[in-house]
Amino acid sequence: MREAIVLAGGFGTRLRSEVSDVPKPLAPVRGTPFVCYVLDYLASAGFRHVVLSTGYMHEKIESALGENYAGLELSYAVEEVPLGTGGGMLWALQQCKEDVVTVVNGDTLFRADLLALADSHERRQAELSVMLRSVSDASRYGRVEMDGDGRIVRFAEKSAVSAPGLINGGIYCLCRSLFDDFQPGSAFSFERDVMQAFVDKRRFYGMESDGYFIDIGIPEDYRRAQQEL
Repeated sequence: MREAIVLAGGFGTRLRSEVSDVPKPLAPVRGTPFVCYVLDYLASAGFRHVVLSTGYMHEKIESALGENYAGLELSYAVEEVPLGTGGGMLWALQQCKEDVVTVVNGDTLFRADLLALADSHERRQAELSVMLRSVSDASRYGRVEMDGDGRIVRFAEKSAVSAPGLINGGIYCLCRSLFDDFQPGSAFSFERDVMQAFVDKRRFYGMESDGYFIDIGIPEDYRRAQQEL
């Protein structure tokens, strides 16, 4: 069984000017909730079980998607209090059966090769594999730096200086053991408390993809999605 976690618990504060009555993953794009584009892509890649990590307006997400969608079995890991990106992942992992899972964002569509990332993860015996995207301006996201073997050596902070670079595309293949130092139900940041904290201690690898990428987190890109999807 191929399993994935979709992070869908954010408040969507920056998108409130465009969408205020539903959580960000349900923001309509050409009449379809955005998260459905993400789920369709997971289904096409052969996934069978998806756990949605939810919080804000979680009832609306469950009502819209139900327990099955496009051949996917859907489960819900509801955060009664905000757990952060890392805490949300670990909470959702409690409903997964596999030791290795794929994690994607519910407000980002990145049509990268998910099977290739999983194969690379296994071949390199990685604990975390990150799908990366080259962009003309990495300042909004922060850069990811790798050595010649593809091992991640640094996650750089966001910068006020516009420059091209590789960014974290928000797709991860990870081992359950990555969270051995954390307790389910605890709140922590995946970016700060796992990726940045462990980058020089654990086996983290990156894979670059030029697949279609859009993040609807800001109004400008949400409006662009209406034209492109």
